[in-house]
Amino acid sequence: MASEPRQILVTSALPYVNGHIHLGHLVEYLQTDIWVRFQRLRGNDVRFFCADDTHGTATMIRARDEGIEPDVLLAQMSEAHQEDFRAFGVEFDHFGSTHAESNRDLVNEIWAALRAGGHVVERDVTQLFDPEAGVFLADRFVKGECPRCGKDDQYGDNCDNCGATYTPDELGNPKSTLSGSTPENRTAKHLFVRLSDFQDFLDDWTQSDDHVQPEIANWLKGSFLSEPLRDWDISRPAPYFGFEIPDAPGHYFYVWVDAPIGYISATKDWCDEVGESLDHWWRNPDCEIHHFIGKDIAYFHTLFWPAMLQSAGFELPRKVHIHGFLTVNGEKMSKSKGTFINARVYREHLSPDFLRYFYASKLSSAVQDIDLNLEEFTAKVNSDLVGKVVNLASRTARFVEGKALAPYPDDGGLFEAGDAAGEEIAADYEACDYSKAIRTVMALADKANEYVEAKAPWVLRKDPDKADELLEVCTVSLNLFRQITVYLAPVLPGLAQKASALLNAETPRWEDAATPLVGNTVAKFEHLMRRVDPARVEAIVEASQE
Repeated sequence: MASEPRQILVTSALPYVNGHIHLGHLVEYLQTDIWVRFQRLRGNDVRFFCADDTHGTATMIRARDEGIEPDVLLAQMSEAHQEDFRAFGVEFDHFGSTHAESNRDLVNEIWAALRAGGHVVERDVTQLFDPEAGVFLADRFVKGECPRCGKDDQYGDNCDNCGATYTPDELGNPKSTLSGSTPENRTAKHLFVRLSDFQDFLDDWTQSDDHVQPEIANWLKGSFLSEPLRDWDISRPAPYFGFEIPDAPGHYFYVWVDAPIGYISATKDWCDEVGESLDHWWRNPDCEIHHFIGKDIAYFHTLFWPAMLQSAGFELPRKVHIHGFLTVNGEKMSKSKGTFINARVYREHLSPDFLRYFYASKLSSAVQDIDLNLEEFTAKVNSDLVGKVVNLASRTARFVEGKALAPYPDDGGLFEAGDAAGEEIAADYEACDYSKAIRTVMALADKANEYVEAKAPWVLRKDPDKADELLEVCTVSLNLFRQITVYLAPVLPGLAQKASALLNAETPRWEDAATPLVGNTVAKFEHLMRRVDPARVEAIVEASQE
């Protein structure tokens, strides 16, 4: 008996409004979109939310430099971000903004709960101030030497080299990234949340029920939870672009307070549009909440965020899925080498489907970096998608255009083997082990191509007496093609739709992989996918070089 559909709310980390979407960002959004599409194919009730992360000094400085109001900048960047997401097939139920009034209301609600719980303390803080720019410096506007490992050129909140977290005033030889000047110390009042009040709760939540991957649970236990948690500085003095703290005029919520609350406000805005209840999604223990984020913001999502949710009576995430970074050709993305590639530049030259497939073939459930080796990218897409998957249709469909598929013949157990692999493939998608799922699907494609090669329909079509056999061979090949495209539908939804159209079938569902099509009329074969031209890859690199 089929199980009841699951109710699932999914989020990706919010892109910062101060920059365009690049291929590193897309690791996460494509990982999330694939998971969401898989859940929908399985018949689950899924909603996918995101928003622009808008607040902070960077937005204020950029708007000032461009001579526009911050609201204008926010609108421009929201449109640009959403255009990139649409181009890569990332489909949100709602894409909001942390500057929305709904977010202000929710921030104030959670703040009131923290206040009422006695979790807020106030004290003076000596902070780095840029005398040339005239602003207190946010963590990301200070660079210097890591206080733990000594690595230079590290931001003021955490070290890319050793993973340490710290405050900007702990950096050695700090410099303002705004003006290049040496910042000076100035003292101002700050408000803190006592995270130690939530120590036992956070220790239990992070170490139980698979809420985070084992390596993240171990990292949290060894790095933070082994000693009393430090108070969390949640305010910034003016000037600052953000929400003013209602009971502390002249002070603003730090961007990391209102950014994750944007997940809830995006849901709220969607609920208001469609007439649903926010509590049905955020205060409902039957609703699974899944966050997809990068390892650089794991600290905020596994300590600060659960504490905020718990204090205000919202449901906690069922799982925080954490991924690694992207390297290109084995190195950090580089503007000088042309490997810091914006989404827009990529899509001017190549199909986004190629990147969706390549990332899926690399992503696992582990917190591992993935490498976009451009030669491997070209070879893998051409070999797997064009040479194996599309090949099954392109070598047979033209021979039976306008004809009805035959009653499904004996195929030596190929379709049955594909059906038997369905639950293993589904389990791998569920676990975010996409690379494993892809390997299993490609093994099915290899077997299917061996069948076509052995039957040689291009030879059969020359013999009028072999017309029935030709139809049977093409029926097998096209059904195996469709089965494979159903399994690839979370990654390549467009190809799955084209396969359905070719065979005059319904919009694909996961269960369609279990039953071959019989009697469907084969439509006129249309070109399904072009090969990756290495010259186009090179053009992307050239266009990205500074």
